[in-house]
Amino acid sequence: MKFIAASLLLSSAAAFNAFAPKKAAKVAVPTYNVEDLPGILAPVGFFDPLGFAAKADEATLKRYREAELAHGRVSMLAVVGFFVGEKVEGSSFLFDASIKGPAISHLAQVPGEFWALLAIMIGAAEQYRAEFGWVDPSEVPVDQPGLLKSDYTPGDIGFDPLGLKPTDPEEYKIMATKELQHGRLAMLAAAGFMAQELVDGKGIIEHFA
Repeated sequence: MKFIAASLLLSSAAAFNAFAPKKAAKVAVPTYNVEDLPGILAPVGFFDPLGFAAKADEATLKRYREAELAHGRVSMLAVVGFFVGEKVEGSSFLFDASIKGPAISHLAQVPGEFWALLAIMIGAAEQYRAEFGWVDPSEVPVDQPGLLKSDYTPGDIGFDPLGLKPTDPEEYKIMATKELQHGRLAMLAAAGFMAQELVDGKGIIEHFA
């Protein structure tokens, strides 16, 4: 009789326990550390005055770094383009040497065919980059647009025709930091070039004469 009573009590307790609030499962905290990212140099250290990193998760930080690298690379090309375009104006074999004036006015002088070719080249490059580094949009959660692949390193799209990419992780971090620093400087320089030419209508090279 005692055994039956004990069994009933245990089964009742189990029944009520099924409706009791369950403890939340522990979620693993990601080990992603912004202090380990390339691009951090003394004495400034990790420079984030607006606190973007503090509000971002790993996926968002990787998108920020991807955007920084892309803008830095475009800016480095732009700075070179300012100098080369203005240096060869009037003597280049391109467009019958008819492109003249400050670099910011050059694109407005090129024929329409150039724009079509430029659009195709940019579109092809961006499609390759998207397929290489981004998760297929059909597989991305609604609240995580633009999700990068977990094994993708921002900026590393496999394009290394000269074989310059180091195999050692520390050497790679040093090279990545150098690229970031040059890209950051180029973004400031390109913005300064455009502002200066808009202000006085002179080419950048003219200011050194």
